[in-house]
Amino acid sequence: MAEQRTMVRDLTTGSVARQLLVFAMPLFVSNALQAVYNMVDMIIVGQFIGGYGMSAVSIGGDLLHLLTFVSMGFASAGQVIIARHVGEGRMDEVRETIGTLFSFLLAASVLISVVCFAFRYPIMHALNTPPESFSYAMDYMVTCVVGLVFIYGYNIVSAVLRGMGDSKRPFVFVGVAAILNIILDYLFVVIFHMEVFGAALATVIGQGVSFVSSLIYLYIKRQSFGFDFKLRSFAIHSRTLKPLVMLGIPMAIQSAAVSFSKVLLMSWINLEGVLYSALAGIFNKINVVGGVISMSFTAAGSSMVGQNLGAKKYDRIPRILATITVIGLALFTAMTLILVASPEMVFGMFTSDTAVLSLAGILVIPIILNFYGAATRSISFALINGSGNTKLNLAVALIDGIVMRIGLAALLCFGLGMGSLGCWYGDAIAGFVPLFIGLVFYLSGKWKK
Repeated sequence: MAEQRTMVRDLTTGSVARQLLVFAMPLFVSNALQAVYNMVDMIIVGQFIGGYGMSAVSIGGDLLHLLTFVSMGFASAGQVIIARHVGEGRMDEVRETIGTLFSFLLAASVLISVVCFAFRYPIMHALNTPPESFSYAMDYMVTCVVGLVFIYGYNIVSAVLRGMGDSKRPFVFVGVAAILNIILDYLFVVIFHMEVFGAALATVIGQGVSFVSSLIYLYIKRQSFGFDFKLRSFAIHSRTLKPLVMLGIPMAIQSAAVSFSKVLLMSWINLEGVLYSALAGIFNKINVVGGVISMSFTAAGSSMVGQNLGAKKYDRIPRILATITVIGLALFTAMTLILVASPEMVFGMFTSDTAVLSLAGILVIPIILNFYGAATRSISFALINGSGNTKLNLAVALIDGIVMRIGLAALLCFGLGMGSLGCWYGDAIAGFVPLFIGLVFYLSGKWKK
């Protein structure tokens, strides 16, 4: 048992602040690198193709994010379950969870890719894709859909490693992929003039490298946690699949609900033309930075909460949440100051298109609101996800992602005639909903059960 657990990090002892930072910082840098190579698509396309290309990357990127909802939800569920089993010392269940997670999610990625490719034209029309950027958006979507299996695969391996307390290795793998993606983006778009297709191809290649390298590492270290990678090890076990589905579906719906709302809001914004579609791309890419921080502390906090609940160390949970709060608010305040002090510099990174930049100032306040919404989300989701509360996960997903986000955007956009600006404000304000739900859950004490 001791040999099998050499990869496992104990998150139930020692300084909470130190463990959170040590665990979260590699996650943050890893997610930041992923955000960077997603933003590079927008920046290079914006600088060398212009508003039409930005519109295409914005539409295709939002759609791709929606398609990863199954991967994100079930990988997060797998991470929490693995962390809980590690805390309980049940390594047989850890191995079964790994095999089940691999088989289930890789099959799902293939199915989703086939369906989306078959319905690619209806999907593009349903999004009200501007005619000027339609062909570009189609190129981006089809290329990324083909590479969807790499995104799912990398999320699986990362969930396994993070559930065991290892957040450094995923950072290394995605770092190599990010550097490769940046180089290929410039090479394909600027040198070879492959336009938006080149940007999408660079992203897929980067994701493929990330998945393959992480899988090789996991295979090399297989003795450490007893997963031999033989065909029989990938069997789907019913006793493992049931808790994975019960926790994964709400988490997937949680991710999908927010992603679906963003895609729907994008379709409303597209009605105002290609310039506002390009602005939506800037808005979303900047908010990706906030999402990176939020996801990093959510993932780190979930594993810490999961292990400590498994070990019944309830007194450490409030300290974990308080540490997330202080660090998150400090980071987002710094980002807000940068945006307020130099909005021209921030928006100018994405494009030199004067028509787009002349309108970009309207994004400042919604972006700031999104920053602080992201800061507070990580507190609530660390507790909710770490405790494995499936019903509350589902409730947050539906209230935040569907009821509030779409409802507020519709009210402001159409009811009050604010147009695209109403969509951005509605999206930002809805981001505070998880804070209130999480606070009630914490005060109830039900997370201890």
